[in-house]
Amino acid sequence: MSFHEVRLPARLAFGSTGGVERRTEVVTLASGFERRSTPWAHGRRRYLIGAGVRSLDDAAVLVAFFEGRRGRLHGFRFRDFADFKSCAPSAGVMPTDQPLGVGDGETAVFPLTKTYADLARPIVKPVAGAVRVAVDGVETAAFTVDTTSGLATFDTPPAAGAVLTAGFEFDTPVRFDADRIDVTLESFAAGRVVAVPLIELRI
Repeated sequence: MSFHEVRLPARLAFGSTGGVERRTEVVTLASGFERRSTPWAHGRRRYLIGAGVRSLDDAAVLVAFFEGRRGRLHGFRFRDFADFKSCAPSAGVMPTDQPLGVGDGETAVFPLTKTYADLARPIVKPVAGAVRVAVDGVETAAFTVDTTSGLATFDTPPAAGAVLTAGFEFDTPVRFDADRIDVTLESFAAGRVVAVPLIELRI
């Protein structure tokens, strides 16, 4: 799958709407009871952007970004301002925000995740320079992070039983979910963009 490691300019996300989508299959039995199941282990996020675009200059930037991704062909990074940190949106990232794993003395690579209730969401697009890690509550710099996969690699495998935690900022991998953008000319310098859909990618 082709993915471009570029982020949609933040100003184009102002006024966006979005949320998490789940897929649940419900079968109602003759008795009135239900059987519910889901083929999805994780939710999938959808967004509508473009509502905040009011100038022709910003519309041109959005069209250029759309063309650069060839419409739906290539994925890209999107900052969901309602959910882009390992902590609450108004809080500061701390190295103890999220569980990373437990050392066994041999494993050096651990995937970043963010926990929602009892569900761990894989974080595959962390922001460069925004990842902090702690071993038994003590912050360490002896690690590297692959910002294209979300894998944290310790310089030395953590000792057996060591509790590993991490804090980070991250982007959501998405693609355009339409092959068309419509721009309405409202004056010589003002324009309006019809809402453009984005959909989260499984990576």
